[in-house]
Amino acid sequence: MDVRRAAERYPGGDPAAGISSRHAFSFGPHYDPDNLRFGAMIACNEERLEPGAGFDEHPHSHTEIVTWVVEGELTHRDSTGHETRVGPGDVQRLSSAGGVRHVERNDAELPLVFVQTWLAPLTPGGEPAYEIVHGIADSTPYAVPEAGAMLHVRRLGAGERTAVPDGAYLYLHVVRGAVRLGGEELGAGDAVRITGAEGVEAVGVSAAELLMWEMAG
Repeated sequence: MDVRRAAERYPGGDPAAGISSRHAFSFGPHYDPDNLRFGAMIACNEERLEPGAGFDEHPHSHTEIVTWVVEGELTHRDSTGHETRVGPGDVQRLSSAGGVRHVERNDAELPLVFVQTWLAPLTPGGEPAYEIVHGIADSTPYAVPEAGAMLHVRRLGAGERTAVPDGAYLYLHVVRGAVRLGGEELGAGDAVRITGAEGVEAVGVSAAELLMWEMAG
């Protein structure tokens, strides 16, 4: 188990433009050769966009981009013609494949907070694809077969327990609240990287929301 605290994340974004970012892995000017990826995961960014702020059109390729909105509403537009609004409890996935361009904005009147994960595909290239699942339930994992990965969402009350999926690579991110795992107490923004996960449990210290990525070796 490798615990990474919220305060250890690399700061980024453009605060003057209403964009605040916190990066769990090497990103942009924050290059750390010992923190490039974990399993298929190459980025896990916490983003906060003030009303009217956003990322103008920019390109991606050879990346599976999965977005989880914590609060507010995300406006998404891409070069394949999709234009959607993503709210809390929705999972959005953009397979950038051989190349796609997109825009991410906060067109609402309240701040937008989201967690965005980038996964390396098993096979690069192909045609871009887009999917949104509204109101994903705790009992329904979200599969990203292109990256050999599965997302498990868990919402716990104080004292409630949940099994951490067994797997070669397991990445757990605390969205909100606090949990205890393997003797460590984790708060919002904290994460744990586990290799060879087997028989691990997370226990709610308070009401909590977790994102758990199960990835193949």
